[in-house]
Amino acid sequence: MKKINYIVIIALLFISNSILAQQESALAFYRSNMNIVNPAYAGVDNETLLTTVLRQQWTGIPQAPQTGSIAFSMPLKKNVGIGISILNDQVFIEKQTFLGVDFSYKLKMNESTDMYFGIKAGGGFYKVNSAGLENYNVVSDPALGSIDFFNPNIGMGAVLKNKKWNVSLSVPRLLNTTRAKNDSGYASTDIDRPHFYLSGGYDFELSNSMVLKPTFMARYVNGAPVSIDINSMLQIEKKFEIGVAYRTDKAFGMLASVKLSNHLLFGYAYEMSTRVTMAMARNTNELLLQYKF
Repeated sequence: MKKINYIVIIALLFISNSILAQQESALAFYRSNMNIVNPAYAGVDNETLLTTVLRQQWTGIPQAPQTGSIAFSMPLKKNVGIGISILNDQVFIEKQTFLGVDFSYKLKMNESTDMYFGIKAGGGFYKVNSAGLENYNVVSDPALGSIDFFNPNIGMGAVLKNKKWNVSLSVPRLLNTTRAKNDSGYASTDIDRPHFYLSGGYDFELSNSMVLKPTFMARYVNGAPVSIDINSMLQIEKKFEIGVAYRTDKAFGMLASVKLSNHLLFGYAYEMSTRVTMAMARNTNELLLQYKF
């Protein structure tokens, strides 16, 4: 009975992808990993950063979605920044890995505000491993062959930023890409369309030791409803941050991070879904590790 429930839930996931356009990964620690979606953040504030995030979604479901990301960025010279980012998504037998090289340029607007423009170039490796399927026929189905190909792509973004607030707009992948989908029980191809990201935040200084940091990120793709993340973090003594998160896709959670040293930051996020159909899916866990050179 337990295995049957798992199969039903996984089937619902595939059906939902057929009804709506495919949404890209949503990370709870998006604020600490912005050049994944916006190349303009490469080398921002003249900082050299190495950031990695690991997200395990719906721990109650075998082979549920997993997301991993690695991003490195640094200032190259005056007003120029470069970076590289890798985003890996895996669910059931489907695996996608996007590799991008980022370039940013800074324009000084005034003494306290900078405008950054960015370009991302790279591509995605897409793979469906049919070896993960069980075939109940004596003769294997030729339609269940594995899929493996590469989709080149480009992206762009901009950031307006000062010490207290920031506004970001980006399209990390401008070109349509091909993927597989479940079409009434048959495997067919589908198109992933460009995603638009709008985000921003403001830092409110409550005292000399506490700063309130509300942020949001909105994602839009043609054929799917707008998805919005709203986070609010309280920074204490510039060492600890704790807060709450809400996603309009009917999910909420808690986040916390701690500076282990002047260079190393560790974070953990715990999310839960309010969808009744996802009761067996349980929680989602996300880990953040960032090193500042």
